[in-house]
Amino acid sequence: MNWGTMSRAERDAAYNNSMAVKNSSELSAAREAESKAFRQAHPQHLDLRYGPKERNTWDLFPAADPNAPCIVFIHGGYWQRNSKGMFANLIAGPHAHGWAAALPGYTLAPDASLTEIVAEINAALDWLAANGPAHGINGQVVLSGWSAGGHLTAACLGHPRVNAGLAISGVHELGPIRDTYLNEKLRLSDLEIERLSPLRLPMVPKPMAITYGTAELPALVGDSRALHAKRSEAHLAGPLVPVAGANHFTIVHELQKPDGVLTRQLLLLAD
Repeated sequence: MNWGTMSRAERDAAYNNSMAVKNSSELSAAREAESKAFRQAHPQHLDLRYGPKERNTWDLFPAADPNAPCIVFIHGGYWQRNSKGMFANLIAGPHAHGWAAALPGYTLAPDASLTEIVAEINAALDWLAANGPAHGINGQVVLSGWSAGGHLTAACLGHPRVNAGLAISGVHELGPIRDTYLNEKLRLSDLEIERLSPLRLPMVPKPMAITYGTAELPALVGDSRALHAKRSEAHLAGPLVPVAGANHFTIVHELQKPDGVLTRQLLLLAD
């Protein structure tokens, strides 16, 4: 893409996943219904508060073994949509393998800046480090997330409670976002673009798998490839995993399934 010569409409389309995937609303509705059912089946540790704001809560799904690995999954929605409760079914794959799982909520833009959102995820991980054992979560943590959650995974990989990461379809360079409709609520500053773009930050020396669907928008594919290349240059562990035929909404099915591509990558990260 020649970003400098593109119209505003073309720039908006470069990041508009809902427009690119014609049945995205049906896919999201199915995921949300399954997530509601999963939460209803596992209601014991929901909406546990880690901070003062309305969305500063955790949904925890402990395993039978308190020392089992735990996936911490951060929801997507370009930092301005959705909630943790809409994504609970995506931990079904690792849960079937005896893993614990945890989903943090966070304040959405424009009620929070991206700086504040990153700080909330780090605060949530602080809470998990201190309080997870009391809720049966005491094992390795693999931080993961989809879309905006993929960005937050890369941005918060350095937290001491995190052992490894799985970034799914993330936005890792924020500069272009400022030229799109997404910035109407995000209102990114120059400093935020510099300090919160994973591609501009020092690489974290922890294993991280980076994954995307081959049918995704080029901007997201490019960010995933670029971040993996930069980590590879620093000789850091973690594969690049293109999921054949997956789009931005179907790629997460590979985490929902016990034998899914992403579930298998998650198991490898905790070996």
